[in-house]
Amino acid sequence: MLPPHTGSRGQTLPDPSPARGPQPQPGLGGQAAPGAQPPAGPAPPGGGASRGGRAAAAPRRPRAPECWEGSAASLPGTPALPCGRNALGGGGAAGRPGEVRQPRQGPGAAGAAALRRGGAAVQLPGLRRRADRQRARQPLRRLLRQKEDWPMHKLECASMCAFGQNWHPSDTVRLTARVLAKQQIHPERTQSEKLFAVKEFESHLDKLDNEKRELIQNDIAALHHFYSKHLEYPDNAALVVLFAQVNCNGFTIEDEELSHLGSAIFPDVALMNHSCCPNVIVTYKGTLAEVRAVREIEPGEEIFSSYIDLLYPTEDRNDRLRDSYFFSCDCRECVTKEKDKEKLEICKLNDPPSAETVKDMIKYARNVIEEFRRAKHYKSPSELLEICELSLDKMGAVFEDSNVYMLHMMYQAMGVCLYVQDWEGALRYGQKIIRPYSKHYPSYSLNVASMWLKLGRLYMALKNRTAGVKALQRAIAIMEVAHGKDHPYISEIKKELEDH
Repeated sequence: MLPPHTGSRGQTLPDPSPARGPQPQPGLGGQAAPGAQPPAGPAPPGGGASRGGRAAAAPRRPRAPECWEGSAASLPGTPALPCGRNALGGGGAAGRPGEVRQPRQGPGAAGAAALRRGGAAVQLPGLRRRADRQRARQPLRRLLRQKEDWPMHKLECASMCAFGQNWHPSDTVRLTARVLAKQQIHPERTQSEKLFAVKEFESHLDKLDNEKRELIQNDIAALHHFYSKHLEYPDNAALVVLFAQVNCNGFTIEDEELSHLGSAIFPDVALMNHSCCPNVIVTYKGTLAEVRAVREIEPGEEIFSSYIDLLYPTEDRNDRLRDSYFFSCDCRECVTKEKDKEKLEICKLNDPPSAETVKDMIKYARNVIEEFRRAKHYKSPSELLEICELSLDKMGAVFEDSNVYMLHMMYQAMGVCLYVQDWEGALRYGQKIIRPYSKHYPSYSLNVASMWLKLGRLYMALKNRTAGVKALQRAIAIMEVAHGKDHPYISEIKKELEDH
């Protein structure tokens, strides 16, 4: 019998039997545009759920999420495995990206069949918040799904009507309400809990500081305010545990440009541990979470996803992990810190800045990133752009353009330009970002794919078809591995190419 395995989110995973059973915010690749609703709580990176069509050639703003939907998760696959199979368990051989991942019984280990890059890993269901505009195609399927989901959707419908314009619970509150309703409607395990039940999620309750506990109490108050007529509540202590579990085990749903769409719970997908050198990636197709290999996985090798944005240096990544998931990472990249020098590249000057100057500038960069995050909620686009430009000027005296803190503020500036439809300004920033992104991020990164996609659409909108086609093809090359060749996003991008 293998010793117990402790998941990166802190849960102790039993071994060969069905395991018990992660959430990074979008980061650079998924910041909401000014004025858009920011993500509520942590969640792993990935593609987004199906949503409404838009003009194929024109750049598009992030869309705000609107309503909730029950979802089944599926893990990667050429053919994905049937939902609920014991796919994240021990024993068996792994393989190369591209092939279907067969189930094992040990948590986090590779499956019995070879797993190639882009291949399927598992199919697992969950709870998900639905995007605001669903595709206009297949209305019958959509109507059937709405009917199927009515017992859950009615939870919000009456409340939405009653509150009207004053209806504004956070993503976390809405997702928690759905979890409560699901537990009341289906007290037994659901299809999404084949390996691991929501009730078994790690809450890290003993590690919550006063600020986090206060935020949870605010969420509980909002839950009572918006859902009091439609839900039966457990006592306050049980709600604190549930909100802590959702905060630590939720997933952020994003679209193909990594714009925030909503939040989700995929219990079985949460079994995977974190690594800053992940061998799989989580994306979304409608109501399914799909997990695909992004590099060769050997027999018996553990399956790792990433909970956070991997652009940043080791210290920043681990600060994020400790704050949201209460652990530090000891993967190869965190131990060796081999990418940190490139990520923190300093200007090559005859008189290089002192170590103290560099340290002070890193501190300034972290502060201005936090300042901008807060300012997005109340400052105008012109004021936000000014913050970006002033900080870039100041940091540029010490940092190269490829420094990740420079890239962060360039990305924010690009987002503001997109928001105000300054396509030329957005393109200028995107052109500076894409090469360093390709160097700093792992292979088949959705952040790199989304940047190529944005650039391609900007080029097309600005009548530079040659550059647009090249950028969109680069995006497709990454997305065919990360999302699978049959994903609707890829069909949509190919349609854009045909239309031009």
